[in-house]
Amino acid sequence: MHKSNKAQLRSPRSQRPPRPVHIVGTGSYLPDRVLTNADLEKMVDTTDEWIVTRSGIRERRIAPDYICTSDMGTAAAQRAMDQAGVHAEEIDLIICATLTPDMPFPATACLIQQKLGAKRAAAFDIEAACSGFLYGLEIGQQFVTSGTYETVLVVGAEKLSTIVDWQDRSTCVLFGDGAGAAILRNRGPDHGILTTCMGADGAQADILLMPAGGARYPASRESVSAGMHYLKMAGKEVYKHAVTAMHTAAKEALQKCNLTVADIKCVIPHQANIRIIEAIAERLEVPMEKVYVNLHRYGNVSAASVAIALDEAAREGRFQRGDLVLLVVFGSGLTWASCVIQW
Repeated sequence: MHKSNKAQLRSPRSQRPPRPVHIVGTGSYLPDRVLTNADLEKMVDTTDEWIVTRSGIRERRIAPDYICTSDMGTAAAQRAMDQAGVHAEEIDLIICATLTPDMPFPATACLIQQKLGAKRAAAFDIEAACSGFLYGLEIGQQFVTSGTYETVLVVGAEKLSTIVDWQDRSTCVLFGDGAGAAILRNRGPDHGILTTCMGADGAQADILLMPAGGARYPASRESVSAGMHYLKMAGKEVYKHAVTAMHTAAKEALQKCNLTVADIKCVIPHQANIRIIEAIAERLEVPMEKVYVNLHRYGNVSAASVAIALDEAAREGRFQRGDLVLLVVFGSGLTWASCVIQW
């Protein structure tokens, strides 16, 4: 990082929380089963070339029937706790971001709490689709910054294979299962989460949704036969809004920290589509070598995507202590968010 920007980071104290919040541990979990494009060729009218050209995805992970979202979230959480040296009884709060909970209620976070043995922890879910993990980081940060809690666990976990129509080639090729997690704590006056920017546009809610299963269209023979319990997406519209929203959110976060993209060591975008990722990199004028991509291995894992990518990038040494990391996401809602972290 340039010396001038170090000074800039220190000078606007209002941009730093009064009690900085740090990610002290990360973890992720991916199911063992790999579903390749070649496998999908046998299931729907598609080809490896068609999928790779339009999405950049070559394979994805699919959880077996006996593994639930809470199981994957628990495994990712335990790995984050192990890395941070945090025991279950030290966790004060568990936030789980998911759009595929084990059940409508109770919260999947409560099931993760029980499986971890985190008996002291409060627990709740949030649903901001693919933006959920960054929304969760911001919520968790507020509890630590205020001094209400010392240790917060944020989990992004999804079993999207349960809501994908495996006969719809336009959507079934895009999604996978998995989970990621982070432990938040204060570890001193420096570094940590510098800023988070969030946004939403409910006027575009109908371009990416699962119509039935809630109070508007409760489960019925009619809703099931009409395929209303599967994910529906208007791909071209999602692409257009995703690129614009993520670019705007990223620029806003950088401006709040008096930074430029040249100061960023690693950019971690939502792993939805390689075309979206490349378009954002081009608009930000950041070389793809700085952009972390694991989309080709896992597909879109919604709220878990950026959490898994953050864990993998950190473990691979893509950034070191003191480096600046930019995370940016977009999801149904529509929702979007960005976050700058000084690692």
